Amino acid sequence: MKRNIVFFDIDGTLIDEHTLIIPESAKKALKEMRANGHLAFINTGRTACQIENIKSKLDFDGFICGCGTYVEYEDKVLLHKSLGKELTSKLVNALKKYHIDGVLESIDGVYYDNIEAIRHPEVFKVLNIHKSEGSYNGKTWYEDGLNVDKLVIFLNDDSDFDGFYNEFKDVFDFIKRAEEFYELAPINYSKATGIEFIINHLGIPFENTYAIGDSANDLTMLKYVNNSIAMGNSNPILFDLVKFITKDINEDGIEYALKHYEMI
Repeated sequence: MKRNIVFFDIDGTLIDEHTLIIPESAKKALKEMRANGHLAFINTGRTACQIENIKSKLDFDGFICGCGTYVEYEDKVLLHKSLGKELTSKLVNALKKYHIDGVLESIDGVYYDNIEAIRHPEVFKVLNIHKSEGSYNGKTWYEDGLNVDKLVIFLNDDSDFDGFYNEFKDVFDFIKRAEEFYELAPINYSKATGIEFIINHLGIPFENTYAIGDSANDLTMLKYVNNSIAMGNSNPILFDLVKFITKDINEDGIEYALKHYEMI
């Protein structure tokens, strides 16, 4: 039997974004596919500190985090790219200058502006999630020597997005996640580059690559792999771009996809 490697997004793919619950069918399917000799990897925009909750509930062979800026296999870190202290400091100044809310993300934690300065309501929702997951410990953008890997931004009515974009368009890929919400990853790093790195490292044939996702930041990995799968609850923009559309996350979508490809 051929050895496949499957890359899973987290939010909306493995975890219901509303209930924050992992379906029991997904847990069972993941365990079974690995028992059958296939490799299971998380491939997420979350940085490494934001997946501890997943690690405690599911077993994976490895993790690609922070939109390809971090790769881990069998508990060993094979790749980690941070922005550096100078660029991180420049970002903080620019976020303030252009009146943009955001979350700076590193492998060690997530960092927010001072609470009283945050305005966008979605930032508080994300903050509460980070608190519950343990990745936020009260640290702000103003910590000495802050060095992060990536960030997300939220636009307010008075935000100067064009100014911010023009300053950093040659540094980051701007992934539009919603009307006022962007995810920023350093250019030349993505979910796809993470896949390329690990399959080269492990010697996995390209034809044995699979990815399952549901949102716009999954596009790079879905376009890259040989076998692309969209969840039934996906952003509709994915449906014409993938080879297979599985069921909704709460209709045993992960299990259905792995059965379709005869991995379980």
